[in-house]
Amino acid sequence: MDTFTRTTPRDLRFLSSLKHPASIAILLFFFVGIADGVMLPFFALWAQQDAGIPVGWIGVLFGCYAGGEILATPFIGGIADRKGRRPVLLCSTLGVGLGFLLLYFSHGVVQAACVLLFIGVSESVLHPTIMTVIADTTPHDAMRSRVALARTLSNLGRAAGPALGALLVLRSLGTVFLASGMATLTCMLIVYLWLPETRARVDGAGDDDDEEDEEGLSSLLPAFRDARLARLLLWVVLLEVSGSWIEVALPLYAHAHGTLSPSGVGALFTYSALLAALLQFPLTRLTHRVSEGRLVLASGAVLVASFVALMVSASLPSLVVAMTGFAFADMLFGPLIPAAVNALASASNRATYMAAVSVTNDVKDTLGPATGTALFALSMQLPWMAGIGLAGVAAAGLAMAFRRSMKASPL
Repeated sequence: MDTFTRTTPRDLRFLSSLKHPASIAILLFFFVGIADGVMLPFFALWAQQDAGIPVGWIGVLFGCYAGGEILATPFIGGIADRKGRRPVLLCSTLGVGLGFLLLYFSHGVVQAACVLLFIGVSESVLHPTIMTVIADTTPHDAMRSRVALARTLSNLGRAAGPALGALLVLRSLGTVFLASGMATLTCMLIVYLWLPETRARVDGAGDDDDEEDEEGLSSLLPAFRDARLARLLLWVVLLEVSGSWIEVALPLYAHAHGTLSPSGVGALFTYSALLAALLQFPLTRLTHRVSEGRLVLASGAVLVASFVALMVSASLPSLVVAMTGFAFADMLFGPLIPAAVNALASASNRATYMAAVSVTNDVKDTLGPATGTALFALSMQLPWMAGIGLAGVAAAGLAMAFRRSMKASPL
């Protein structure tokens, strides 16, 4: 805790002025966190109770959200490298904000699926472009620290979101989408008022747009060309999919056993996000000398412990233990990937590499809910049993990929 006391004031002063682009980008993560946090704990309950979707299909509907991102990323994932960070963020936040507002007025599976696809397409460049702004203006040796600070603000938003959602669902489950829309449109306003362009001009860039367009998918999905990146992202997907089963299946698990009401689920997610917001930055500081491989193995071990707690019981203490473990696993693992990928990228393709990372999140957001709810529909214990094996294997594989990358070229 002494480390937190010594370092936090200096780094939080980094947020005190909106003149620095990275400060604005970190602030954007707070509002994006609200937008995600206010609706995520209640989406499955909204689909089941208001939309009348069978449990086994809830993940498929949720997957439309991430599916839109997966479909769009190969075509527009690296567009911020060509058109600039600022215009991409303006268009993305506008599209996502309007999409959430439309979702509130949607009725039926088809309408909801179409709107979710639109939101996904709009959001495909949001997170990677915000992270690219941070990378554009942050020294390499400070990148992991800045990512941790961004995640702290994001977790604060994710803590405020479920708390706000818990109040809104007392009126209607669908009102959480209105709050998500307003939070995202606030991001658009911040970008419009304060964010300057941070893309560095590269010699010859922009002189042959037709040649850039002809590069196609290989240009926008660098994982096809960079073996080190591909190895990292493969294991990242598997580890994040296993962790997402806790997020998507725990609300259904708690509801089926009568342990928590919808508002109680929101409070539990708020607790998890607050825990991450308070401890992310000091934990990253305390472990800054620990290797990436060891941190990943520790994250996998904590996830396994969370799954074991859920297998043992659906009581409130077990749910709290599981969410606590999920938060710590995410804190250990989360800051590693953006910092590692930024080390692999150059200034001219930084947004493209960050978009490749975003693809892994999109795949997780598609496969995680779909597989998690499908497993839950077969047996309430099945997501936890399968999660133990998948988290352990994925953590071991990712740790090995980190070690190989370090031997080839230190990240």
